[in-house]
Amino acid sequence: MKKTVYNKLVRDKIPSIIEGSGKQAVTATLPDEQYIERLNQKLLEEVHEFLQSGSVEELADIGEVMHAIMAYKGISLEEFQRVRRAKLAERGGFQERILLVEVVEAE
Repeated sequence: MKKTVYNKLVRDKIPSIIEGSGKQAVTATLPDEQYIERLNQKLLEEVHEFLQSGSVEELADIGEVMHAIMAYKGISLEEFQRVRRAKLAERGGFQERILLVEVVEAE
């Protein structure tokens, strides 16, 4: 019997997909403190995968993890967008591709 250990947070339907392929998925439900820790790890994993591939699928995975984090923290999509738009209005976006090289203070 071959066993592969993952110990990582997966999307909700993954165990059913595994079972549908004739394999057995051994799962556990995480308590709150471990869940948010694993969500944070998953966010880093998905960002790394996006940086490697540049694919829209990995970008969508980042968005899905962000939605899960917002739900866990009780942040609505409307609140998130309000904060995002306020920061955009106050500080701008990244469309102008500005690289801040240095800041020189007068002595």
